[in-house]
Order: sequence, then structure tokens, then C-alpha cells
Amino acid sequence: YRAYRADPRHAYVDTEDQLNSLGYTLLERKRVPAAVAIFELNAAEHPRSANAYDSLGDGYLQLGRKAAAIRSYRKALELDPSNSNARNKLQELGQ
Repeated sequence: YRAYRADPRHAYVDTEDQLNSLGYTLLERKRVPAAVAIFELNAAEHPRSANAYDSLGDGYLQLGRKAAAIRSYRKALELDPSNSNARNKLQELGQ
């Protein structure tokens, strides 16, 4: 990914959806740590994306990292107050 992004031909390619999709594919295949790594990369690459943080929260939750999931869901809501998944997950987590 880093080599791809370093290539000037790809400097302005939006990779958010592809990274998010890869993360969920990895979750479906029970490769949770790898999925979380992809979600973390996506959030770092797209820091203004509520969806990236929402997905990161989903990954953290599957890893059992409740506090990190809560932080990610809160960040998703901060970026997009209409994010119903983040709001619902926070309610489920007692937040």
C-alpha cells in the first residue's frame, strides 16, 4: 500500500472504500488482527472519514478492545453526528 501511494500516479487516488472493503473481507474470514490493521491504516489515511472510524470500532470490538472501540465510535459520531451504526454501538456498549 505504501509503495502504491508513493507512486505519483496514485497520489490522488481515493482508497477509502477499497481499504474498508478489504477490512470487512478480512473480518468475515476471521482474520481480525489483520482487519484491524487495515482499518487503522484507513483511519490514518482518511482522518476526516466517519466511516473509517466506525469500521475501526467494529474491528476493535471483534478484537475485544472495548475502550478502543468506544473511542472510534465516538470519533465517528464527532465527524458525522448522523452515523446511526456508531450511535447504536455506543448504546449497546452502555455509552
